Amino acid sequence: HVQLVESGGGSVQAGGSLRLSCDASGYTRNTHCMGWFRQAPGKEREALARIDTGDGSTTYADSVKGRFTISQDDDKNTVYLQMDSLKAEDTAMYYCVADKICVGWAQAAWFNYWGQGTQVTVS
Repeated sequence: HVQLVESGGGSVQAGGSLRLSCDASGYTRNTHCMGWFRQAPGKEREALARIDTGDGSTTYADSVKGRFTISQDDDKNTVYLQMDSLKAEDTAMYYCVADKICVGWAQAAWFNYWGQGTQVTVS
């Protein structure tokens, strides 16, 4: 089993920055692919970014490309989402996700492991 715990959410003014963290524990052999989703009220969950913890490769959704950066700690059990130039439309609950591989990363159903979420509010 895998546990994911997010932190770093909060309130920020438009144009500001936040950094989210996600700590993975448990059977981390199942977390070679880690990423971030978000869900705003009344909307579907949206894939934002993913990282292959083995080779460090990353992919981003067009909506956040150039503004958000996903990275990992040296131990590869912690991933970050640096969010810059935040906009009001970035307001959502942000979720850390993990699974063995990244093939279907853009689909929420791909990931078996989800964190509890952390709220980001941009005003």
